Amino acid sequence: MLDLRGRIRITGRARGLHHSIRNLVEEGKTRILLNLSQVTHIDSSGLDELVASCVTARNQGGEIKLLHLTEQMREVITTANLSALFDIYNNEYDAIAGFNRKVLRAVKPLSSLSNDDDAVSAIVHPPGITAKLQPQ
Repeated sequence: MLDLRGRIRITGRARGLHHSIRNLVEEGKTRILLNLSQVTHIDSSGLDELVASCVTARNQGGEIKLLHLTEQMREVITTANLSALFDIYNNEYDAIAGFNRKVLRAVKPLSSLSNDDDAVSAIVHPPGITAKLQPQ
């Protein structure tokens, strides 16, 4: 699980988010849960990074789920028509259980998107380990 905090925007660490997800996927950690409860703002570049991260995970047989969306985040995801791309959960237990209820589906690779860095911090929670990701 990644606990995201702050702003995901073009002048933020949006690229750092995708880089972190890419590193997790390269380590074979392809079931990724993003806790967005502390994200205060997301712009179009932040959405691009979420989509790019989803593409990265799916291209390796993985999946990204979203947890604890704020009302503003839920509205942005819905307005951008991204709610069909991500499974969205209100509690961690259901989100984690959702990884085990996989339905077979064909995944069509999508093109990657990229942006600039800035202001989001993330904490990775693999089993038994907590590590704070630092900006590059």
